[in-house]
Amino acid sequence: MIKLIAFDLDNVLIDGEAIDEIAKLVDAETEISKLTRQAMEGEINFETSLQQRMNLLKGASIDDIKDIVEQLPLMEGAEETIKELKNRGFKLATITGNFEIVTERLKELDMDYMCCNKLHEENGVITGEISGPLIVEGSKADVLQKLIDDEDLSAEECAAVGDGANDIPMIQKAGLGVAFNAKSSVKEVADIVIDNKDLRELLPIFEKEKTDETGKESVKSEAKEEVPLKEGKEESSIKEGKEESSIKEGKEEVPLKEDKEEVPLKEDKEDVPLKENTAEEDADDSVKSEGDAKGSEIESDKDSKSQINKDAGKSFSKLLGEKKGLEKDLKVLTQNRDNLNDEARTHKQLRDDLNASIKEILDKALDYRKQRDEINQEVKKYKKLRDETNQELKKLEWSSGRRDIMKIQDEIKKLDHTIETKVLDIRKENELVKKVTDLQKQLQTMQEDENTKKEAIELKERSESYHARVVELSDQAQETHEQMLTYFQKIDEIRAKADDAHAEFISTREKASAKHEEVKTVLKEIRGKNKSLDKAKAKERHKEDMISEKKNIQEKERAEEIYRKFRDGKKLTTDELLLLQKHNIV
Repeated sequence: MIKLIAFDLDNVLIDGEAIDEIAKLVDAETEISKLTRQAMEGEINFETSLQQRMNLLKGASIDDIKDIVEQLPLMEGAEETIKELKNRGFKLATITGNFEIVTERLKELDMDYMCCNKLHEENGVITGEISGPLIVEGSKADVLQKLIDDEDLSAEECAAVGDGANDIPMIQKAGLGVAFNAKSSVKEVADIVIDNKDLRELLPIFEKEKTDETGKESVKSEAKEEVPLKEGKEESSIKEGKEESSIKEGKEEVPLKEDKEEVPLKEDKEDVPLKENTAEEDADDSVKSEGDAKGSEIESDKDSKSQINKDAGKSFSKLLGEKKGLEKDLKVLTQNRDNLNDEARTHKQLRDDLNASIKEILDKALDYRKQRDEINQEVKKYKKLRDETNQELKKLEWSSGRRDIMKIQDEIKKLDHTIETKVLDIRKENELVKKVTDLQKQLQTMQEDENTKKEAIELKERSESYHARVVELSDQAQETHEQMLTYFQKIDEIRAKADDAHAEFISTREKASAKHEEVKTVLKEIRGKNKSLDKAKAKERHKEDMISEKKNIQEKERAEEIYRKFRDGKKLTTDELLLLQKHNIV
C-alpha cells in the first residue's frame, strides 16, 4: 500500500521549466533551454548541465528571479490533487534539482517535504555557485531513500512521479513509478504513463485503500431485508346486543428490522501500467523502444552476456534477419497489449459508473428508511395513547355498575332461551320463569350513572380515534418500507453488474500485464541482438582490415621489387608507375 508520494517540480507540479524562464533575465534562453532539454532527455550528465546553466545565469538579480517565480503557473489540477491526496492520508514530497527560491512557489500546496538545492547569492545577484543534496547524477534516489528511512517505510510503500531522465533513479527506487507528461526514456522505466497534462489523473491511481480485519480488500454483501408480514385489522364487534368492553388491537406497526446498511462501493485497484512503448527503428537500423533511444534502459550484465554468447558465431546478416523478426513480433505484442489496456479502461469506467449510480439509489433508499422510522415512532405514540384510553375505559365500566347490569341481562337471555327451546316439566319451568322474573325486578332497581356513561362514551370514541390513526400510520409505514426495499433490490441488481464489470476489468488487466511482460522480454532480446550485431560488425570489419593490410603488404613488396628492376634499367608500365606512387616509392 502506497504511503509516500514523491513529485518532481518542473513540468510536474509547475507547468514549465523554471530555470528556462529565469534565463530570459540574462538573454541566455536558447542556450539554457538546450542544456535543459539535453539533461531531461539523458543526452548529457545532469550535474554538468546544471553547472553550465548556472554559469550562464551568473549575475541575475535575486529580486527579478522572485518576480518570475511568482508568475510560474501550477500544473493543471495541482492544488486539487495535492489537497485530496493529503486528505486521503498520503505523505507528499517534492524532490527537485531546482532551488529554494523556486520551491517557494509551492508554499500554498503545503507539501510534507521539500528537497531541493541552494542558489548562492552576493549583493543581490547570484554567483553561479550551487550546493545541496541534488546536484550529482542519481541523487534523487538517495534523497528518496532518506525520506523512506525517516518515515520508517519500505520502497514498495512509495511512489515517484517525474518527467525527465534525472527522475529515472527515483522512479526505479520507488515501488510504483509514474511517468507524467514525460520524456520517452522515463516512460520506458515507469510502471504507469500519463500523457495528459492534468495531475487529477493521479487520483484514481492513489485511491484510499480499505481493508477488512484480515487486511484484505473486502466488498460487503449485506443480507436483503425481509418484508414484514402485514397483519390483518381486527374489528370491534357487538355480541347479541352487548358491546365489547374495549377496542381490539389493530394492525401492528411495521417491524423495525435491522436495516440494510450503506452499500459499499467496490475498491479500485491500481491499473495495469498503461505504457505506450513501441519499437522504432533509428537511422542505424537498430530497434530503440523509446527509452533505448536515449540509452536509459538498465540491463543486467548477465542477460547481455547470455544473449551475446547465444549469438556467437552467427553472421551479421543472420543476426539482422533475426532482429527484424523480433521487431515484427514486438509490433504485434505491443498492439495486443494496448488493445487490452483500452478494454480494461472500458470495464473500469463501466464499473465506476455503476458504483456511482449505486450511491444515488442508496441515498433514496436511506431517505425512505428514515421516513419509515419516523412514521413508526408515530405509530408507537398513538398505540400507547389508545392502550391507555382502553385501560381507563375498563376501569370506568367496572366502577359504574355497568358490568353487573350486562351480567344480569346475559343471564336473563340464557334462561329465556332454555325455556323456549327445551321440554321441561311444569315444576322446572315454573322455577325458571320465577328466576327470570326475579332477575328482571333486580334489573329494574339497577341504574347506570349517567355521568359515568357519558364519560365512557367519550373514552370509547377517543380510543377508536387513536386506533384509526394507528391503522393509517401503519399503512404509510408499510408503503414506505416497501419503497425502501425496492431501491435496495435495485442496488443488488446494479451491484451484481458492477461485480461482473470489476471481474472483467481484473481479468483484462491481468492479460494486459502478461502481454506487457512479453513486450519487455522481446525488447530485451532486441537489445541483445543489437549488441550481437555490433560485435559481429566489429568482427567482420576487423577481418576486412586484416585482409586489406595483408594485401597492402604484398603490394608494397611488389612495388619495391619493381623499383629495384627500374633502377636496373627496366622500363615501367603505367600500372607499375601508379603502384610505386601509391606506396610513395617515387
